[in-house]
This record gives sequence, C-alpha cells and structure tokens, in this order.
Amino acid sequence: MDLLDWHRGELSSRRLAILIKHLPRDSATIRDTDGEAAEWSVTDYLLAAVVDHLAAANWMFSVVNGDGESDPPEQPVPVPRPGDAEEGGERDEEAGDTTSADAPQAVPSPSELARFFG
Repeated sequence: MDLLDWHRGELSSRRLAILIKHLPRDSATIRDTDGEAAEWSVTDYLLAAVVDHLAAANWMFSVVNGDGESDPPEQPVPVPRPGDAEEGGERDEEAGDTTSADAPQAVPSPSELARFFG
C-alpha cells in the first residue's frame, strides 16, 4: 500500500482512515501516538486491577482483624500503569522530591472498617 495513492486520488479518505484506525498495536504509528500504553492490552489493565483489589482487600482484612494495639500495616501501592510516570510518581522520586509519597494519607480506623464490612 502506497500512501501516495491517497494523494493521487486512487485511495479514498474513508479507506485511509479505516486503515489507520485498525493498525496493529505494535505499529510505529500507534507506539508514537499512544506511547507505553500501546504495549498494554485490556487483559493487562484488568490483571493490574485484580492485583490492586486483592492487595487492598488483604490490607483491609489485616487492619480489621488486627489486635488494635499495634500500628496498622501500610496501604498497598498500586501496580504502575502506563502514563503513571508523567503524573509525578516515578519522576519525583528520581529527582529526590518525595513530597507526594510522604504526604499523610487518611487511613480508616479498624472500627470504621468493621462498620463498613459489618
């Protein structure tokens, strides 16, 4: 397929748009426009969500069933996804700025978690 066919009038704009829309995920065009997200399929995103939810559920279980005297365990860190680095997660740590990581987070008390699940 020659893209000059579109310029010559031998390839319609509709057909060209359809060809571009259905490029494979590993094509150079898709990698350039989507970046790292082009490497992740729907299954990858779903698996990352499952891991995050299981980690949160295990954390909540340990907080609710803890003895109440010891410090609660730290909240789980979500699986990094494409585009997370641009939002400040990895770049801030590399630059030595960890203000976002050190910011206090509201941790529910064991009684709040028990009331939620009760």
